[in-house]
Amino acid sequence: MSDTEEARNNDLRRPFIHTGSWYRMGSRQSSMMGSSQVIRDSSISVLACVLIVALGPIQFGFTCGYSSPTQAAITNDLGLTVSEYSVFGSLSNVGAMVGAIASGQIAEYIGRKGSLMIAAIPNIIGWLCISFAKDTSFLYMGRLLEGFGVGIISYTVPVYIAEIAPQNMRGGLGSVNQLSVTIGIMLAYLLGLFVPWRILAVLGTLPCIVLIPGLFFIPESPRWLAKMGMTDDFETSLQVLRGFETDITVEVNEIKRSVASSTKRSSTVRFVDLKRRRYYFPLMVGIGLLVLQQLGGINGVLFYSSTIFESAGVTSSNAATFGVGAIQVVATAISTWLVDKAGRRLLLTISSVGMTISLVIVAAAFYLKGFVSHDSDMYSMLSILSVVGVVAMVVSFSLGMGPIPWLIMSEILPVNIKGLAGSIATLANWFFSWLITMTANLLLAWSSGGTFTLYAVVCAFTVVFVTLWVPETKGKTLEELQALFR
Repeated sequence: MSDTEEARNNDLRRPFIHTGSWYRMGSRQSSMMGSSQVIRDSSISVLACVLIVALGPIQFGFTCGYSSPTQAAITNDLGLTVSEYSVFGSLSNVGAMVGAIASGQIAEYIGRKGSLMIAAIPNIIGWLCISFAKDTSFLYMGRLLEGFGVGIISYTVPVYIAEIAPQNMRGGLGSVNQLSVTIGIMLAYLLGLFVPWRILAVLGTLPCIVLIPGLFFIPESPRWLAKMGMTDDFETSLQVLRGFETDITVEVNEIKRSVASSTKRSSTVRFVDLKRRRYYFPLMVGIGLLVLQQLGGINGVLFYSSTIFESAGVTSSNAATFGVGAIQVVATAISTWLVDKAGRRLLLTISSVGMTISLVIVAAAFYLKGFVSHDSDMYSMLSILSVVGVVAMVVSFSLGMGPIPWLIMSEILPVNIKGLAGSIATLANWFFSWLITMTANLLLAWSSGGTFTLYAVVCAFTVVFVTLWVPETKGKTLEELQALFR
């Protein structure tokens, strides 16, 4: 290869967004940077990065929650049928599948920050298309663009957080991803009670509008920089994240050894390479958890929650739905606090068992309601029981099966297959999310009790899957986890 060609290839591998020179000045104790004392604390530095990229998952959640409080207003204003609105709601999943296919490769070629920039732009355009829509064409196009951006965000953010976080904080910081999603959903529910749907769509642009400039003030993932061979940038990024007075020699050497080992094994990853145990086992665990997360029926249950609340006599189903969203945020926050203390496997097991029991309660309530009079006290009690079961299911999901599958996926995938394998895992998650969303109505029309029983069976299998195959990743570096699968 000529020097010119090599230089051109190196240019292609540079980060899409440079991290800037502000932290370089701080690392040299420059007097020009008055805030260097603040970011010397590694926890503050990493937390600041996480809070900025968490705007992406807030956008993710806002997209998911937008269609619930706006259904009546949009269908009335644009004259849509129920089926046309259902298509609008489901198109975000279709766009996310396309984004998921591209997410891994985009994040590998232009970096984690560049990938988030790519995701933010179609999200903003999508929200504006919805806000100014006069018919279904702009409405559908906007939803697809949103979904595309969300598909990239859902892969890139947990990977970035896992790659920058110290091992003792990785679980809690990684769970911020799902916490931010639930906050986005809750905000969409809350603002939807008071704000017209067009203005709500404009408000949906705000997370990404703030995210774009924020990306210029945080470092690129040091592990990605190391993989790309940018040694100086890699060490500077890691120094910023760990604090300017922290000795990073040991971590630098561990990352270099891991990258060198991965490079020796395979410079170009192909699908055939995924047959090796060091690759297929972590991929199987990652895909398995993300698929089971959806097959447990969380989207179907949340979709049907308004009808359950109505049957229980709740006068405002939208307000009740906001209540469920708020409960999700609280439960996910508890999981964020516990995950580095209790461990991933324990929380996944508790979550799966809790979901199984809750869904059995909901299924039993629906079965029994078919044998009692609608005017009886027993019918009212069973309706209330079904609401309690739904709330318990949401709480159980938020404690483990909501945040932890994304966290484990970002932790266990080897660095040299993370782009390809991460795209596959993210695509699988979004495909089954779309499948559950599209089939929930049909299954519930067939048999409400039967539907919740099916979801309960999947959750029971999840307990077995976690017990047999999911490794505990608490307290291990990403490099130690890669060595574990070799």
